[in-house]
Order: sequence, then C-alpha cells, then structure tokens
Amino acid sequence: MPDPRPLPIPEWLDPSRVPVHVAVVMDGNGRWAKRQGLPRTDGHAAGEAALMDTTYGALSLGVQALTVYAFSTENWRRPADEVRYLMNFNRGLLERRSHELDDEGVRIVFSGRRDWRVPRQVLRRMDESRDLTARNRRMTLNIAFNYGGRAEIVDAVSRLVADGVSASGVSEKVIRQRLYHPELPDPDLVVRTSGEHRISNFLLWELAYAELVFTDVLWPDFRREDLFAAIGEFQQRERRFGGLDR
Repeated sequence: MPDPRPLPIPEWLDPSRVPVHVAVVMDGNGRWAKRQGLPRTDGHAAGEAALMDTTYGALSLGVQALTVYAFSTENWRRPADEVRYLMNFNRGLLERRSHELDDEGVRIVFSGRRDWRVPRQVLRRMDESRDLTARNRRMTLNIAFNYGGRAEIVDAVSRLVADGVSASGVSEKVIRQRLYHPELPDPDLVVRTSGEHRISNFLLWELAYAELVFTDVLWPDFRREDLFAAIGEFQQRERRFGGLDR
C-alpha cells in the first residue's frame, strides 16, 4: 500500500520548476510478470501500487495534472481473456480507489471513446468516480481509457464539422476546444517506462512541445522516486518552444 502522506520535495529538485502536467505511458506489466514466472494479468494487478504511489508522489510535488495511459484503442487486439481482465480490473480499481483519491482532493476524469466495446459496468464506475470527485481541485487524474491520439483528433474534427465550422474558421484553437479535455494544459513532461522509446498513439496533439523521458523501469516497479528522477531530468533541459536563446 503506498504511503499517502506528503513527502518533502527532494533537495535536488527545484520546487519552482515542477511540471504542471505530467503524462505517463505505463508500460512493461507483461514483461514484469514474465520475469516473475507469473501470468500477464498479475503484472497488470501489480501496476496498481505503482499508479497510486506515483499519484501520491505527484501530489507531494504539487503537480496539477497527471494523465496515465490505462487502455488504448489498439489494446482491443490483445487476447480476449486479457481484455476481459483489464475491463474488470479497471472497474475494480475505481471501486477501490475513487473514495481514497477523493479524500486527497483529486479530480478524476477520463479521456477516450465511450463506445459499444466498453462494458456498461465499467462506464458506470467511470461516471461515478467522475461525479464523486468533480469538485476537487488539488490535482486532476486524467485516465486515458479506450484512448488513441489519432482517434481524439478525428473526434475533434468530427465535432468541428457537426458544429458547422467553415474552412476559414478552422484553427488550432477551435480544434483544441473540441479535444477530450481542453481545460487541461498540454503536458510538460511525458514519461514512458520499460525501456521502450515510442509515443504509441498517446496525446499526439497535446505533446507537441512536451519533454520526453524514457526509463528502463518496468511499470509495476515504478515508484514516486522514479517520478522524482524523471522530473529532475526534465529540470535539466532547456525549453525554447521553437525559439532561440538571447
């Protein structure tokens, strides 16, 4: 069980340069389980502790938004038994953790398509968690579920067409307004675990100027100390957003 108590900011981190929005690709559950001689599903179960400890670490630092990649539009291609497990696991996670996160002042939201493939019980738990925590402002936990970056852009353009926006009225601003959560700032930092160096269709619009940090740590082993290390690397970088130093 992760420790929910706030931790002091490590002395080697600059508290004035903590990223506002951190996004995480939670990768390596299956490989972790294989190394332990366990079924793949046990790796997903072990990832719950990593998620909660990372969330508490983000809270300790004052991160305002944390987006986690829980289930992608491509994950439906996995074996049916694994997909079924993931649906039940994510439903159970919300049942177990939503009140705990509510007590910590965390607002829970979801990014992704609410289509026929997502079981109604899962959608119901998602709605309950969102409604329970809607007034919280300490931090937003955005769970990308049945999410794809390309799908999000397609859905935004579809809304734009449905709204009757003319070709001359199309701009980055009007597209952004139709993303799943336009109120969230773009991620400053994206962390991917397990040693992979890919974006994997994650936040394609939003991460245009995000700093990317890749770590070899498998997701079930990831803890707040690993988040702190990623933020430390982020703080060593110079962000120019296409401009030049003067």
